[in-house]
Amino acid sequence: MKNDKRLTIRNSTAEFLTFTSQAGEDGIEVRVEDENVWLTQKLIAKLFGVEVNTINYHIKEIFNTGELQEAVTVRNFRIVQTEGGREVSRVIEHYNLQGIIAIGFRVNSERATHFRKWAGQVLKDFTLRGYVLDDIRLKNGAYLSKQYFKDLILEIRDIRESERNFKLKLK
Repeated sequence: MKNDKRLTIRNSTAEFLTFTSQAGEDGIEVRVEDENVWLTQKLIAKLFGVEVNTINYHIKEIFNTGELQEAVTVRNFRIVQTEGGREVSRVIEHYNLQGIIAIGFRVNSERATHFRKWAGQVLKDFTLRGYVLDDIRLKNGAYLSKQYFKDLILEIRDIRESERNFKLKLK
């Protein structure tokens, strides 16, 4: 039997999605806010299977080279975590999806390699078809905002209009 380690997204509660691997590893809670996905350095390290200092190094390089702007990529969120048996509220830096993707293209690990293969396939599908749909999330009812569906309906209308125009040109 093939050992499939694809990352999937499954529905979760409130403003979080949970990334899990097929290998049954612990999930990673992803903060979804303002139409973006946010992770801490610790969770990015867990996602790609590396140490936090590796993530920190790549983040600094991404900002130093101007690949991304820190002011747009980083946001502080207050989180509650258990420390020494008590709950403590702290403000922690989170990195948006563009930052997570940029890190994934720099990190050298098995999971990061899998991520790059997945991203390459998504880009290939987009290039060849002109669109990409996340069929699994749509079928499983994963968290998708109302704006997502409004935008999807507008895109479908545009596609249908293009199809009508194309058929008229063929006549």
